[in-house]
Amino acid sequence: MTQPREVGVGPWEGPWPEDPRLDPDLLREGDRRNVEDRYRYWRHEAIVAELDTRRHEVHVAIENWEHDLNIGSVVRTANAFNVAAFHVVGRRRWNRRGAMVTDRYQHELHHPDATALATWAATGAPDGGPVTVLGIDNVPGSVPLETYDLPRHCVLVLGQEGPGLTPQTQAVCADVLHITQYGSTRSINAGAAGAIALHAWVRRHVEGQRPVRS
Repeated sequence: MTQPREVGVGPWEGPWPEDPRLDPDLLREGDRRNVEDRYRYWRHEAIVAELDTRRHEVHVAIENWEHDLNIGSVVRTANAFNVAAFHVVGRRRWNRRGAMVTDRYQHELHHPDATALATWAATGAPDGGPVTVLGIDNVPGSVPLETYDLPRHCVLVLGQEGPGLTPQTQAVCADVLHITQYGSTRSINAGAAGAIALHAWVRRHVEGQRPVRS
C-alpha cells in the first residue's frame, strides 16, 4: 500500500540558524504548513512581508450573501496568484474552510455592499487612481473574457454559486465578462471561474516573467 506523502519538514537539523525571518517554534517542532518549500520555518509575518514586495495589481472580490462554501476556494486561488487583496462584499463573516489558511497570507478588505466597493475602487490604485470593477458572470450583455483587454489595475468580482452577481454589483461594473463554455451546463464553479479570470490577467500583464515556481 502506498504511504501518503509527508507534507513539510521536521525539526531543524544542524547548527541553529540566525536568520530573523525564521520562527524558533517551527525550527524546534517542524513545519507542516501549506506553504511553498522556500518559506519553510519562516515566521508568518515574514512570509506576508516578502509576498508584499511582489503582489500583482489585480484584486479579487466575492459577494457573500448566503455563506457560499466556494468563497474559500476563490480566496485560495487569489493566494496562488498573489493578488493585491481579496475583497468580501456583503456579510463580513465567510466560510474559511476551503481557503485552507491561505487567507492569513493575504490582505482582506470588507465592503458592506456594491456601492461601497465602487467607492473604494474610485481611488484604490497605489497612486490614488481608479481600479476598474469587472464582473465575472454569464449574464445577458456580458462580453467574452477571452477577447477582453483586461486593465492592469482592476478588481474581478465573482458572484455566488447559483444566483451569480447581484443586479446591484452588475450596475457598478465597467463590464461583466463571461467565460465561453462549450458544454451543456449553464455555469462553472466560482473557484474555477476565478482561476480562469486571474490566469487571463496574468497572461496579459505578467507573461514572460519568471514565476516563483513553475
